[in-house]
Amino acid sequence: MTTTHPRSATRHDTRLRRVATGVDPERWPDVAAVPRASWPVRAVTESLVGRALRRLPLRVRCVGGTTLGLGGPLIEVRDPDAFHARIGTRGLIGFGESYMAGEWDAPDLVGALTVLAAHAADLVPAPLHRLRGLWAQRQPDAQRNTPDGSRNNISRHYDLSNDLFAAFLDETLTYSSAVFRGFPADWSLLAAAQHRKIDRLLDLAEVGEGTRLLEIGTGWGELALRAAARGAHVTSLTLSEEQRALALERVREAGYAHRVSVEQCDYRAARGTYDAVVSVEMIEAVGAEFWPVYFRTLDERLAPGGRVALQAITMPHQRMLAARDTHTWIQKYIFPGGLIPSTEAIEETAHDHTGLVVAARDGFGAHYADTLRLWRQRFTDRADDVAALGFDATFRRMWTFYLAYSEAGFRAGYLDVQQYLFIKEGPAR
Repeated sequence: MTTTHPRSATRHDTRLRRVATGVDPERWPDVAAVPRASWPVRAVTESLVGRALRRLPLRVRCVGGTTLGLGGPLIEVRDPDAFHARIGTRGLIGFGESYMAGEWDAPDLVGALTVLAAHAADLVPAPLHRLRGLWAQRQPDAQRNTPDGSRNNISRHYDLSNDLFAAFLDETLTYSSAVFRGFPADWSLLAAAQHRKIDRLLDLAEVGEGTRLLEIGTGWGELALRAAARGAHVTSLTLSEEQRALALERVREAGYAHRVSVEQCDYRAARGTYDAVVSVEMIEAVGAEFWPVYFRTLDERLAPGGRVALQAITMPHQRMLAARDTHTWIQKYIFPGGLIPSTEAIEETAHDHTGLVVAARDGFGAHYADTLRLWRQRFTDRADDVAALGFDATFRRMWTFYLAYSEAGFRAGYLDVQQYLFIKEGPAR
């Protein structure tokens, strides 16, 4: 990647105030407008990025420049000036926004992102890591997961459109990792793999005839339906209006309205006592500040001798500590207020704030990688359907990047997913 000559700085700065082609500036202001970045900022960024990429098993080809890397998946940088300006001013948020703007692309996006995820700890020089608090963007207070903040954060993702999620999910409308019998997984097997995942959780919680079950995080109701089919009485909580409406419709159509209650309710407002609690990939939306409250809620709602089945995405503890106060691309555009915990954080929080005891834990990150691959391929295949729903090209690039970015995290081992069983010691009711 060649360095811009100082004498052309004024010309480049003027050009970097442009609006990215084809991006709606009202809908996507930070994508449409390439940030102003001085020549020194771009030059230093180019030097740091180039030094990192030279050591990676990638091929990074810049328009008008050189090709870097040791060979591997190709990244094509179509607008190096804008690419470096975004990274230099916004870090990894700028990296994602540059993709949304079409300033770089990759024929094998997951492959390229997997290499970057696998070397995430090495991409930033150690001195800059130590100064992370000075240069990394901080999470905005507006995204704190207070009761009002959580409602807004959840709505921004899950209330986009039920039809959007139906476009790439299977008929169970299950938006969490499946459990397959083998790899590579096939789309025709996804619904059964989702039921296998749900049944494993219900088995962990010993849900059966007459079980009083609390579900924290309804999704679109599939787990509640399968629990009701076992004879359980289910109270399911969600903050999403769209999810609740469709879940209630599905419950009525299945004939389980007498067994399943779906409430638009924050977990902190839950009441009652239950034999079992199940929560699937909900903890990622809680935020570190409120993890103790979340686990105390599980404990307080559970009868003595009761069981909690929890499915959670996890990341290595040191990376979680580094990321917990940083505003990320995923938080800005996909999951505001979200934070993926580590297994250490989950287990320490439960130990320090509750009487819950870890009885079992099982990780299966490879299953999530294939789940995401199937969703991503389906989303790509149905791009025209998504466009017909009113989601523009920038949104579709954003969503593709999100699914690919997430898949890459699991393929690289940067992310994992766990099923936990917690038991509340004491006599069963």
